[in-house]
Amino acid sequence: MQYSMNSCTLQTAASAAGQGQVFRFWNELDDAGRKKLSGQIAALDFEELNLLAAEYVIKRPETTIPADLEPAPFFPAEPRTGEEKKLYFQADQTGEELLRIGKVCLLTVAGGQGTRLGFEGPKGTYPIGPVSGRSLFEYFAGTVSAAVKRYGKPVTWYIMTSVVNDQDTRNFFREKNFFGLDPERVMFFTQGSMPAFGTDGKLLLGAKDSLSLSPNGHGGTLLALRNSGALDRMVRENTPVISYFQVDNPLAPMLNTRFLGLHELTGAEMSAIMLPKTNPYEKLGNFCTSGGHTQIIEYSDLPANLAESRNPDGSLRFVAGSPAIHVISRDFVARLTAGGKLRLPWHRADKKVPFINEAGTLVKPESPNAVKLESFIFDALPLASKTMILAGKRETMFAPTKNQTGVDSAESCREMLLDRDAAILEKAGFTFPRDKAGKRTADIELGPALAADPAGLTRFAGRKIVPGTREVWE
Repeated sequence: MQYSMNSCTLQTAASAAGQGQVFRFWNELDDAGRKKLSGQIAALDFEELNLLAAEYVIKRPETTIPADLEPAPFFPAEPRTGEEKKLYFQADQTGEELLRIGKVCLLTVAGGQGTRLGFEGPKGTYPIGPVSGRSLFEYFAGTVSAAVKRYGKPVTWYIMTSVVNDQDTRNFFREKNFFGLDPERVMFFTQGSMPAFGTDGKLLLGAKDSLSLSPNGHGGTLLALRNSGALDRMVRENTPVISYFQVDNPLAPMLNTRFLGLHELTGAEMSAIMLPKTNPYEKLGNFCTSGGHTQIIEYSDLPANLAESRNPDGSLRFVAGSPAIHVISRDFVARLTAGGKLRLPWHRADKKVPFINEAGTLVKPESPNAVKLESFIFDALPLASKTMILAGKRETMFAPTKNQTGVDSAESCREMLLDRDAAILEKAGFTFPRDKAGKRTADIELGPALAADPAGLTRFAGRKIVPGTREVWE
């Protein structure tokens, strides 16, 4: 057995690094257990882990706010001047051309489960359609279908799963016949992991035959692209532009021509959508600049005097919030992951992590006992040679599905989807029933392909929408 031949070497390396405890129960394991554990340990770089433990675990990193921190500049959602109108027209044309010649691919971060939604299964399979019950994945697939039909070029969709939900996600797509997409144009790959540390810097065992592992954060998406071969595939397919979005937002502007075009025209390596914050402490990262570089300061880290600062007209100075929607250049990802190393900083999270103690007993702590390290994709922004930020419209771009009810919930998302579809119908000339307060009194859910390309609404010409109607238009 390969693991048997290497186990002595691995144990020697672990002991030399002061992490010999990971082999504490080796003699109790069967062949399968030894293979599992040795495989996990062989993937570790003990020298790097010990450096991380010294920097992020043994001591607690302090968040420092640069003295020159300023709000990041951004393009407005709609052009205000003749010069901006000319630029936006050119951007729209450029974005369409990128799609027409097949230069854009999609990247969805979909490693989570629907636990907070009271749902068993990958979050992307959650039934979010307000009338149809269609899944989050189906919303994205419909947009892809519309783009393929409109521009005549295939679009490859990369979906990053996790070890926990990968197989269920693949099975779901097969059961749904890939929503009519070409299966060869959908590539699944799994997120990387990081071992959990005890507060003393020692790696924890989650079982006698396993380290305590957890996902390495959405920044790890970039390294996973390289390790999975997705980056090489992008080179082969000549798709230099990556549209990145998260699986819980069915309104994500995944193939927005203006966003894509401005990214291209400005020569940005990484671009972002910003949403105007509703209040100084809204739970969105803040787009800022320091030393000429764009960066994001977490909402919890921005000092109150900056968060509450106002412009002369009374508007927030630090108004630009991040909904985690990006366009990223493939070559930038390649540079950040050259040599198989991720060139992003790590973030510490103190967590309650079950672990196997010295006696071999599983301990479930009642208070934080461990440190998990995660990387965040927005930390790539200051490493880019150039960035671009475009203001977005919340009502058409951001409906996160994180909770069952309340803010950023399935409940609020469904209402936003119906409001978006009503607005599309009204713009297309349909009369939508509303009460005296302007609230819609019918529920019409548009199929995602139809919402992405409303030209298809001509086949519904003459149809009346009466109060109380609850229908799906495909």
